[in-house]
Amino acid sequence: MDAYCREYMRYLGIAKTARRSYAESERLLKAAGFRELSSFKSLKAGDKVYRGCEDRTILAAVIGKDPVAKAGLKVVGGHTDAPRLDLKPRPLYEKGGIMYFDCHIYGGIKKYQWLTLPLALYGTVVRKDGSKVQIAVGDEPGDPVFMISDILPHLGKEQEQKKVSEFFPAEDLDPVCWSTYAKAKDDGEHDAEDGKPKADKSGLVAYLKKTYKIDEEDLLSAELEIVPAGMPREVGFDRNLITGYGHDDRVCSFAGLKALLDASDNVPAQTAAILMCDKEEIGSVGSTGMTSSFFENTVAELIERQEKGARDIMVRRALENSTMLSADVTAAADPHFPDVDSTGNEARINGGVAASKYTGGTSKGGASDCGPEFVAKIRKIMSDGDVTWQMAELGRQEKGGGGTISQYMARFGMKVLDMGTPMWNMHAPWEIVSKFDCYQTYRAYSAYLRS
Repeated sequence: MDAYCREYMRYLGIAKTARRSYAESERLLKAAGFRELSSFKSLKAGDKVYRGCEDRTILAAVIGKDPVAKAGLKVVGGHTDAPRLDLKPRPLYEKGGIMYFDCHIYGGIKKYQWLTLPLALYGTVVRKDGSKVQIAVGDEPGDPVFMISDILPHLGKEQEQKKVSEFFPAEDLDPVCWSTYAKAKDDGEHDAEDGKPKADKSGLVAYLKKTYKIDEEDLLSAELEIVPAGMPREVGFDRNLITGYGHDDRVCSFAGLKALLDASDNVPAQTAAILMCDKEEIGSVGSTGMTSSFFENTVAELIERQEKGARDIMVRRALENSTMLSADVTAAADPHFPDVDSTGNEARINGGVAASKYTGGTSKGGASDCGPEFVAKIRKIMSDGDVTWQMAELGRQEKGGGGTISQYMARFGMKVLDMGTPMWNMHAPWEIVSKFDCYQTYRAYSAYLRS
């Protein structure tokens, strides 16, 4: 268990964004002998393949003995994006003599949790000629960090009277990125029309030019993300818990990746696959989200390399014959907040991987609601594999709810069950999971892929 958790913590520290998760996952797959699907003219049992989409979404598979068109796939599917702050297309602005990054919230967050924390900047800038610049600042020793300031308690009386969702406007959730004043004139006055100091934007632009060989205009075609600075850490004297950024959902997607890698030398009867996708936190939209055609297109590519005269109906049947564990986290009961739990149906820290027959909210809105037949099959697989697991739902009715990618996969007629790691602090900059639950998640996915 400890060896697995150390490997996961290393991965989590690297995979601060979906792109970085993709790059590290691709590296691990290639090291295990997986090759890009486009390099295969035909596929046979035991072949190790992967297919990517825009360096953010990836599917990897070990081809089984039974043709995909006939048997479908056995999939563990998770996501690698996480709540964060995205830089806007024109991200540099000055206010009160300070330069800030103008940011837009990505995913569901509690705004106040992002105040006064050291923050890091990650992302990709694409120049007009198509060349790319990778930026990663804030996690290496000696790196500067970025920070969003908050008012001191001595002057925050009015702020304290406001609702938590209102006291800090989203448009002000912008970190400081430069604070050097413009050079003074010969007469000693600051170079500003109103006589007040101004941040030296030209200095910041010159810094970007010198350090990254990019102009301010290049930021128009950039994907830059503000995330918490710092590496994953162990929590408590017993070191039983792990805190880090992006457990949701890299704790599950990594477990699926590791399970496939460890099973890849055995030829399965049914093709075993993992799916690590993007955009789940904003509704699984876009070309890299699960409402796109990436998954079904990839299944079509697999079938085309196995069948002579492949037809679309083969793809439809393969999808309908497939099954999936939707690998996403669930809320763990927090002793400080018992009123939001569905008593007797809540997930518990150290209780093992948690299965959820349905997600959604009150009235099951947004859920796929797995049938009992597939739940029973997973129960048997967990029992045969001696996996510690628990059945849970996401909180008490009329207290909220949430969804996963399960509904978008179930639309193919696939049998899908949500199964993932219980978590505290979900969507906070620093989330918490237990090592035992992390390991049981990996063991659950391994048992499923090997069954």
